[in-house]
Amino acid sequence: MMKWVLLAILLLTVLAIIILFTRVKIFLDYFHGNDNDHLKVTLKAWGGLIKYKIDVPVIKIDDNSPSIVAEKKTETGPDENIKKDQTTQVDKNDVLNSIHDIRQLLTHIAGFHKIIRGFLKKVTIRNIEWHTMVGVGDAAATAVITGALWAAKGGVIGIMSQYMKLKEMPVMTITPSFQQTISITSFKCMFQVRVGHAILAGIKLVKYWKGGWPDFKSKQLSALSGDNTNSV
Repeated sequence: MMKWVLLAILLLTVLAIIILFTRVKIFLDYFHGNDNDHLKVTLKAWGGLIKYKIDVPVIKIDDNSPSIVAEKKTETGPDENIKKDQTTQVDKNDVLNSIHDIRQLLTHIAGFHKIIRGFLKKVTIRNIEWHTMVGVGDAAATAVITGALWAAKGGVIGIMSQYMKLKEMPVMTITPSFQQTISITSFKCMFQVRVGHAILAGIKLVKYWKGGWPDFKSKQLSALSGDNTNSV
């Protein structure tokens, strides 16, 4: 009996070590074309044996209310054979509630920024492709906007390289369209992180928690505070 217990402990230990050292790849693919938006996030581990994809093919403004409607599709499994469709609606209250929850976390976790920065230093980012075509119908204004976009892209990449491990030079283009009004951009990249680093960051967040349990208000976190209301 003791031999089987020791064998079980050994197998669980090996499995835990494998999980802790497992690298998770997160592929981000975003496209914006005038009034159409498309977002796809794919998570892979163990060479695609574990796979989870979130596909948001439609992001639009609701005609009847000041809110954003998104039709989300999720697919899991190596063959993406488990599918689920869902329509979500985000209004100004959802945004305010999310900001409120972020403030709660900043208040209750000592050294929150330090923990997050330490975790991001363990994240590797690769395969950045960022292409944009822009035009406002006026050549001079388009030229100014193009220059501003180059500065903005450079600033964003600079921040990303400061907080994460940027392994490759990004591929970026901005194509001005002087004769027509157009706004098209696509952004792709791949994040890679070990599961153990994510777990360690979560443990630190719990360890350095101070004060009582916060009053979360967003739909995702309100259940943790025992509050089912979502109003500000």
